[in-house]
Amino acid sequence: MRNHIKAMLGATLLLGAAAPTMADEVVIATTGGLMRNMLEEHMYLPFQEATGTEVIPFDIEVPDQWARAEGMVRSGNIEFDIVTATGPDLVDKADILLDIPCADMSKVVEFALEGACEAKGVARTTGGMVLTYNAEVFADEAPKNWADFWDVERFPGPRGLPDTGDRDWWVPAVALLADGVAKEELFPLDLDRAYAKLDEIRPHIAVWWKTGNQVQQIMRDNEVVMTMSYSGRSLATIKDGAPFAMAWDGALRDTGYFAILKDSPNPEGALAFIDFFYGNSEGHPEFIRNVGYATSSTAGLAQLPEDEQKLFATYPANYEVLVKPDFEWIGANRDMLRERWTAWLTQ
Repeated sequence: MRNHIKAMLGATLLLGAAAPTMADEVVIATTGGLMRNMLEEHMYLPFQEATGTEVIPFDIEVPDQWARAEGMVRSGNIEFDIVTATGPDLVDKADILLDIPCADMSKVVEFALEGACEAKGVARTTGGMVLTYNAEVFADEAPKNWADFWDVERFPGPRGLPDTGDRDWWVPAVALLADGVAKEELFPLDLDRAYAKLDEIRPHIAVWWKTGNQVQQIMRDNEVVMTMSYSGRSLATIKDGAPFAMAWDGALRDTGYFAILKDSPNPEGALAFIDFFYGNSEGHPEFIRNVGYATSSTAGLAQLPEDEQKLFATYPANYEVLVKPDFEWIGANRDMLRERWTAWLTQ
């Protein structure tokens, strides 16, 4: 029961105030920590003030969220309204997600970037798996794209690439970009061609990093002169004083979505919150600055100074060169992609 969630979170009502009805609250499952705190400060509380609908945040990591949500669906006792989704989740979990009426959401229509509103979810934050390089090492000529990442003669030095265990299409995708495949023609991935290209760069990979913390550390410690990295992690490292910069051409779009569980208790309130999120221009700048990822609302990023806008994936010049993944194909081939990656990396 939703009252159970409120009890777990320690939610309290003011003395003498009536308990809200179900239509007066929206439960949002998302990761805790900084993301939850910034959403609460800049989005949840302003929405509650504007509408009278209470937002109840439920801190939970995404894999645990889905396990819990699927259990709710099986039992018919659904407590979450909005859940946090990745692109593959919008495909894999489509049968338990509400169809999003994008055209009926006035602020989404007015402010959303192209592709932000999908059939089963609306973009919350967008970053990129981006080429990040040491700007002091390459002060005379900077790498601009994945072809330059592969060019060890013009841009010598140790590299880093991810082995995160959950995105086995990332590295083959950028290998194909390095080999001259246009981003619009990337999917379905030609894996034979991709792995032939990966054979070329493999001797120059000093670190196969596993986590966001690790990729930040290898930049701080100068273990690599360039690496693929989460743009938010790159930005945090740059802000900490590391002499790195980002090259956005061919970065892989990496978006977190708001999705709504089918048969959730308050789908109307959930849609109203998402629409409010897109139109709440005052909340976006500090939210973006603090979490290190941009929203997909043009009401937000444009308020930052332009030199600061350029550090984010949704800056127009960056957004237009991002690769939009084909999650239908990725989802359908997930096991094959994992097996091919593991076999190559361990050979």
